[in-house]
Amino acid sequence: MILNLLEILARSLGTFSVLLLLVRVLGKNQLNHLTFFHYVTGITFGSIAANIIIDKNIRVIDGFTSLGVWTGAALLVGYLNQKSAKARLILDGEPTIVIKKGRIVEEAMRAMRFNMNDLSMLLRNNNVFSIKDVDYAILEPNGRLSVLKKSEYQMVTKKDIRLPVNQPLYLPTDIIVDGKIVKQNLRKLNLNREWVDNQLKKTGVHSIHDVFYAEIQSDGTLYIDKREK
Repeated sequence: MILNLLEILARSLGTFSVLLLLVRVLGKNQLNHLTFFHYVTGITFGSIAANIIIDKNIRVIDGFTSLGVWTGAALLVGYLNQKSAKARLILDGEPTIVIKKGRIVEEAMRAMRFNMNDLSMLLRNNNVFSIKDVDYAILEPNGRLSVLKKSEYQMVTKKDIRLPVNQPLYLPTDIIVDGKIVKQNLRKLNLNREWVDNQLKKTGVHSIHDVFYAEIQSDGTLYIDKREK
């Protein structure tokens, strides 16, 4: 019994380590499931990993070899996508216009076996609750819907009403998390500990340990969430 548990533990830790390494090799595209192939690859990786851990009839080396083969296939597909437009079209498909100039493209809907419930749901995910508000809607290869509203329903920008636009000084970034300074973020922003201390003192905070979370804002100020006492 104990030996079986130890074997499962060893298989689990080994599989986890290999999966972590392979996902790092594949890059962030795999994590985002950008295309159908990425989605299938993710499911296959999970299935192979589960079999390696549970099925003792599968040798660990055979399971890792299968993962390696799939990783190689994913890298090959990624390479072909970068180098060839035709390969991208075959492997990933292309966007499909489902609403054009405010009218539903019925032929495209039938070709994709798409119904109005599907379309309405995806529109609501884009905060659109009426088709009459839509100028164009495009179904992307990953199944998401990109929506361009009619001009009268689009959000007004500062440029539209000619308001002055201030360029942000910083991208909002974590500075303190759970009472500890995020040093790598400070370095990226060319800031230092002294600057943090001065910002905290301005708000009446005299110790970093009293801060649960702090974030630099786009205007250079510091948003501070103090610890609960």
